[in-house]
Amino acid sequence: MRVLWSLRLCLLLTACGPAGDGTAVTFTVPRGATVTAVAETLAVRGIIADAGFFRFYAAASGRSRDIKAGTFELPQGVGTRAALEALVRGLPALRALVVPEGLMLTEIAATVERQLGIPSDEFFQAASDSAWLDTLDVSGPTLEGYLFPSTHMVRVDASAGEVVDQMIWAFLQQWRAEWTLRLDTLKLTLHELVTLASIIEGEVRHDEDRRFVSSVYHNRLARGMRLQADPTVIYALGRRRRLFERDYSRPSPYNTYLINGLPPGPIGSPSTASLDAALYPAATDFLYFVARDDGRHVFSRTYAEHRRTIDQIRNGG
Repeated sequence: MRVLWSLRLCLLLTACGPAGDGTAVTFTVPRGATVTAVAETLAVRGIIADAGFFRFYAAASGRSRDIKAGTFELPQGVGTRAALEALVRGLPALRALVVPEGLMLTEIAATVERQLGIPSDEFFQAASDSAWLDTLDVSGPTLEGYLFPSTHMVRVDASAGEVVDQMIWAFLQQWRAEWTLRLDTLKLTLHELVTLASIIEGEVRHDEDRRFVSSVYHNRLARGMRLQADPTVIYALGRRRRLFERDYSRPSPYNTYLINGLPPGPIGSPSTASLDAALYPAATDFLYFVARDDGRHVFSRTYAEHRRTIDQIRNGG
């Protein structure tokens, strides 16, 4: 009799195994949902072949009460055993949120809306969370600069606040212990570091330039010279476009052509590489740089040398 039961169970498991085309299906198990409701949802979505057998198998395995609530993603036709295992383990469905380096908060909010469907105004509000601002000792109104650029695997039903939390934790997790000591050596606050790193991020297209750009800014700050960084002017404008001569005289606390020192906060989200470069600039006496057509920079020690370099680049040199 036991052999017959085992044989029947094996046949049922085989029959209720993969039958669909494997297309990923997203579905939600509400809190308090009965195993019958869950089984019917799975059957309607084509994840399992038979709702009755799912109920039977869940009861026979003693896991009817172990199914977790949440949003899940499973392939069509995955079968009863795999479906129940996923629901008991409670592994939620995830989506990839791809945030490139250097984006402004407004751009990140638009990216989140486009990729996750979270309204940008909700995300922007979550990125103004006072608890995080206090924790990070941010004096500004938002978490600009602290939303770490990366590919984040986010729950499909995550709220704006949860996405912000995840990005902030990613920033904190990439922080290195030696960086804290380096801040003390440079006499920089965390906020000043993130601000400087965000400007470096905005300038650099090639990694080999990163520490040299950093050295120019460190040298200028040490000499009391204005940074005169184009990315800060773009941030002051609030959108990316070609800069015109009139833009450099646009009043803004972020326009480093008009203000002394660093702006009041970051102008985008810097990468780990830019944070590291801001902490460890190359040892140079460069004070100027200009970009070539390929995005690489040419560095100069004097303004006269800088002007000659600009003329050479304009003349195709």
